[in-house]
Amino acid sequence: MKKPKPAPSDLTPEQIYQHLDRYVIGQQKAKRTLAVAAYGHIKRISSPALLKSGIVKKSNVLLIGPTGCGKTYLARHLAEILELPFAIADATEYTEAGYYGKDVEVMAGELLQRAGGNVELAQMGIIFIDEIDKVARKGESGRTGAGGRDIGGEGVQQSLLRMLEGQKLYVPQDVTQHWNKHDFVLMDTTNILFICAGTFSDLRTEKIPGASGFTSKGAAQKSKHKKIATEDLARHGMIPELLGRLPVVVQMEELSSDEMLLVLKEPPDSLVRQYGEMMSADGIGLAFADDALREIVTAAEKRKVGARGLRGLMEEVMHDHLFNAPDLRGTTLEITAAYVKERLAHGE
Repeated sequence: MKKPKPAPSDLTPEQIYQHLDRYVIGQQKAKRTLAVAAYGHIKRISSPALLKSGIVKKSNVLLIGPTGCGKTYLARHLAEILELPFAIADATEYTEAGYYGKDVEVMAGELLQRAGGNVELAQMGIIFIDEIDKVARKGESGRTGAGGRDIGGEGVQQSLLRMLEGQKLYVPQDVTQHWNKHDFVLMDTTNILFICAGTFSDLRTEKIPGASGFTSKGAAQKSKHKKIATEDLARHGMIPELLGRLPVVVQMEELSSDEMLLVLKEPPDSLVRQYGEMMSADGIGLAFADDALREIVTAAEKRKVGARGLRGLMEEVMHDHLFNAPDLRGTTLEITAAYVKERLAHGE
């Protein structure tokens, strides 16, 4: 007899971790840390006493890692097991209030939309803010020589700070017309869990002193990964007040070749399973040789797209078969390494 699924309020950190572990390959520390943060969030929002006292504060999270290492994927599956509305925002789309672009209130408006307009439910949801490193304070980061107002940097951070620490604000009911100052509802962000993410590529690696760039065997020498401190983030241009509202900082690593291979075939929603189901719907069998999948991983590493780019590569490999699917009924397709090489050579 199948064990009943526990209600979100009854979940333990271990159960949350196990759910994330089914879908996300590697990143053990990140999964454990998010499980603890999520457990605390659920306990807060499901306990009237804790909410009323205000003593227990939420633990907003900052994920630091390269493109395609699973930051967004982790947050999405966290919201799934907690059964909470989830919205994704790209920090680069937002500007300081009063300037052309989105105001940060639109993030909360998108969460409200995901909650089906239920304000109470939205106020307990999760907002994932990607590319947070791209709104660094220009004066500190020195990455541009542009003068004038820093409408996409510190101004956005200040607006985010107010939202992360919790305040009541008017959010648009229709996010497609956020510029139209009508049909707004009052929403409290105090109990929304914020998960921010960024690559912070200039901080994640440092050159190895005295390195010539090659080992004695002729292999390229990789940069050494360093632990990023709060001071490093401040130097990058993140304002200290915002960093103070992101108490949980997790560094994620680039996925290894073996982990990327597992991403392709192991999770319940893996690409191999997805394309297998797609072809099966047309009465076609599909089998990937392991070395064929390794060719796809090699291409992803060569193009520096991480796990995020695997779907695009798989689409390149499967394009002709998908197009011809109605004529292939009753057959079994065996995808070989040679076929993958041939298909991906056109995208070089």
